Amino acid sequence: MDTRTLMAQPLSAEAFAPYGEVVGSAGRGGRAINAGTSLRVEMGEPDILDAGGRPSLSVFRARAIALPFAARVLERHRLGSQTFLPLGATPYLVLVALGADAPDTATLRAFLAGPGVGVTLRRDVWHHPLMALADGDFAVLERAGPQVDCELVPLPDAPWVIRAD
Repeated sequence: MDTRTLMAQPLSAEAFAPYGEVVGSAGRGGRAINAGTSLRVEMGEPDILDAGGRPSLSVFRARAIALPFAARVLERHRLGSQTFLPLGATPYLVLVALGADAPDTATLRAFLAGPGVGVTLRRDVWHHPLMALADGDFAVLERAGPQVDCELVPLPDAPWVIRAD
């Protein structure tokens, strides 16, 4: 089968909206707290409590991938959202798709996330496992519960080569 190519685009709230939320304070208002030493900028609440779920906070120690990268699998979490927050200046790639029963390659998008910007993936959004472009740690907030919530499938028409030229 022929290799498919997908160009990564810069992460923006508007472009990423069908898949989830960009987590960051840039361009957002807030309210002063802590005697004026901080500005509280509200984000959307994580969707992690259904089906007996509870919050799970962990650190993923990511090893860098190199671009171009050949993507072959996607996963999704049907019972809750998943949030990735880089703990340092680690850029990363987010590969996402929509689709009820399988990833719909017509909705496949790759985003370049710069340092200091996180993402929350909505439940049921197909995505590639974490792809850091430099070694680094990520705080991950997700649902934990009695039922494992990770479905892994081959990416249709794989491999898809992700570029950021």
